[in-house]
Amino acid sequence: MRSPLRSILILAVVLALALSACAAPAPPAAGGGQQASEEAPAQEGGFVLGVSNTLVGNGWREQMICAIKAQARASGVVDRLVIINRNAGPTEQIADLESLISQGVDAIIFNPTDRDALNAVIESGADQGIVMVAVDQAVSSPKAYVATNDQYLYAKLGAEWLFEKLGGKGKVVEMRGIDGVPADTDRHNGFQDALANYPEIQVVAEVFTGWDPSVGAQQALDIITTMEIDGIWTSGIDYPVVEQFIAANKPFVPIVGADNNGFIKQLIELSDEGLVGAAVTNPPAIGAVGTAIAIDALLGKEPERVVTLTPKVFSTDNVEELEALYAPDQPPGWSTYVNIPPYTSYQGKEDVIACKGPGEE
Repeated sequence: MRSPLRSILILAVVLALALSACAAPAPPAAGGGQQASEEAPAQEGGFVLGVSNTLVGNGWREQMICAIKAQARASGVVDRLVIINRNAGPTEQIADLESLISQGVDAIIFNPTDRDALNAVIESGADQGIVMVAVDQAVSSPKAYVATNDQYLYAKLGAEWLFEKLGGKGKVVEMRGIDGVPADTDRHNGFQDALANYPEIQVVAEVFTGWDPSVGAQQALDIITTMEIDGIWTSGIDYPVVEQFIAANKPFVPIVGADNNGFIKQLIELSDEGLVGAAVTNPPAIGAVGTAIAIDALLGKEPERVVTLTPKVFSTDNVEELEALYAPDQPPGWSTYVNIPPYTSYQGKEDVIACKGPGEE
């Protein structure tokens, strides 16, 4: 027969074990990144970053990827990049983001295809402790960090320069990017707001180039050989447009583009032949800015949720400034803005040109 003392001892042990189980910490959250807890200590390095790019064969996007690689390598705390790089729309990008999340990355830097359509997958990643950073174009999810060039001002400042150069009246062409993507929408809004202040400016053609130089070149050739125009605003397809004026033996009209190396060269070399134009900065190094933000968040430094770079205008009104931007050893699609303090920590354009991420020789 069991003694009362022994029964009391057994009951005490059982109660102690039960209390111990109740006090045990919860297991870590599944998936990549840090557990989503304010009390969880920040990691010190060894990060794996995911990258989602949805426009292949575009020089600007290629330089963006290289800037991400350069910044990740320069940081010294990133072990590896997982890059998904293909032509895609929102549906495909959602699948790509889901793939990166399932691979357990710590952060994802992505150039979004839509302002709202990615929100569910963005929030899914963030809820699993993954730092989600949209670059170049904004998203509406409050759970994403956003690092962009000011696309609205890119268009507004360039359009105002063009309309002023035309004396406030004339026929112009608006050469847009990809219909529906956030950057194109923001730029179109900026262009339209500038246009509203110049009632004698008439838009006689509006085309979507897809930010494809060959497509933009053909569209420009069709326009300048069939229509009477006084100026062209482009969403970054600029030097191919200038080439079509030369090919068609047509006199130049004022042209607005981005800070593409080829366009800068044309503005410098052809200014004496009547080319008038303006280059508005839109650096692909925004990818490096997003990378720096992601790393700071992983290190517990609490970076700003939204970072917006203000564009600058360089034009044939000051050729010396254009000469300072030009990089003679780089291809036409090279963007002249590379270092963006205080975010980038790589040495300069050489690191971006090398296009090597952590662990790449």
